[in-house]
Amino acid sequence: MKICWIGLGNMGLPMATHLHTAGHDVVGFDLSPDARDAATAAGLRSANSAAEAAENADVVVTMLPNGEHVKAALFEAEALDASAVDALVLDCSTISAEQAREIADAVTATGRRFLDAPVSGGTAGAQNGTLTFMVGGESADLEAARPLLEAMGARIFHAGAVGAGQSAKMVNNMMLAMNMQSTCEAAVLAQRLGITPQTVIDIAGVSTGDSWALRNYYPVAGPVDAAPSNRNFTGGFSVALMRKDLGLALDAAAAHGVDTVATAEVARRLDNLVADGRGSLDFSSLIHLIDGTASSAGSTR
Repeated sequence: MKICWIGLGNMGLPMATHLHTAGHDVVGFDLSPDARDAATAAGLRSANSAAEAAENADVVVTMLPNGEHVKAALFEAEALDASAVDALVLDCSTISAEQAREIADAVTATGRRFLDAPVSGGTAGAQNGTLTFMVGGESADLEAARPLLEAMGARIFHAGAVGAGQSAKMVNNMMLAMNMQSTCEAAVLAQRLGITPQTVIDIAGVSTGDSWALRNYYPVAGPVDAAPSNRNFTGGFSVALMRKDLGLALDAAAAHGVDTVATAEVARRLDNLVADGRGSLDFSSLIHLIDGTASSAGSTR
């Protein structure tokens, strides 16, 4: 199967590589020359444009920062027109449900198919092929895509119609952001109380304070080898992207009359990190606003 992959960043490249390893003909494109070079080094074919990558592709996968990027790649850069007439478009980006439905309408109007399939699991999940997929779209289209999703992930959920995958991802990321904020607060307090990071993980990890953020992204260097805190918060899931996702959640909550005071506070703190020049760091760097490392930290009292 020929697969066009657009977006070869921290998540996209390892995901595309799993499809290549599974025996598919994967042609990748990214606006970054360095990303294209990395794809070539990983064994993928690399194209110089989205349309070139998508030429006669059976499947077009997008893994991009936001909905406007997805629309630009598919429509303005003509990846959709270049793909096979019955191609399946699989958008793994995190965008709004409304944008997913808008894109789906434009794709299906050409006779092609569309699924929104955002992921959870972080860069480690992408590298290890253990991602969770939250899929919105027709059941038949999901079944057609299932072998591809299984090559990249461990869990696949059909959330409902187009846009439902994005809604499910948005809710998940709301909880992730708040879990990380509370983990950062607890981590700093534990340090000042003389409790080691490993002790916190050992106890909370089997108690009611357990969370994915605790076990996988502990914000103090040392106990979790793969955590961004062990590489100065580089890589991982950036502050800027988490802030974008919380913006989607806050907009949806406002539209549906849901009070999101905790989500709004974490979003404000992410804004502080962006203002302090830390937008490219992993979002677990929220701890910098608690331990005083970030200069834009404000009082929490």
